[in-house]
Amino acid sequence: MSKLVEYREKLNLTQEELSKKSGISVRTIQRIESGIDPKGYTLKALAKALDINEVDLIKKENLIKESNSNLVNLINLSSLIVVFIPIASFALPLIITLIKKQLNSLTKQIITIQILWAVIMIASYIIGSIINFGELGRDIGMLFILLLILANTFIILRNSIELKKKNKLYFKLKFSII
Repeated sequence: MSKLVEYREKLNLTQEELSKKSGISVRTIQRIESGIDPKGYTLKALAKALDINEVDLIKKENLIKESNSNLVNLINLSSLIVVFIPIASFALPLIITLIKKQLNSLTKQIITIQILWAVIMIASYIIGSIINFGELGRDIGMLFILLLILANTFIILRNSIELKKKNKLYFKLKFSII
């Protein structure tokens, strides 16, 4: 079954209703549902009509149909163990995701958030090392890094709570790096 069929049926839409909602012809929807990946405007219009990310409509062989919510939550919380180590904060969840074959939109978002956090942390370290602001600057830099770590901890814990309650993320991005 194609991704489009899954999302369309979740919303209880017929092909005709989706056609009206998206502005895409029924014939094009039928072609996509038969296995052709949507591209360009068609992809954007269908994703907008279904209120999902565009990448969710594209076939990926390594995606699974149903995500294991407990395992997704474990993947999210695994970042907490290494919250002080920027690269490990996304490497550990990524490794668990790949080993357990849980690469889906939730785990992609979790890993993307951790990658962005790691980039910000590393950039902060580099900028703090290059620019010498003296003793006060070093203290402010350490405070900034501590605030980043606390913010990441908050994001991880808040997402964990939302995963348990509603099986979705509280903090999510409109894009995915992986």
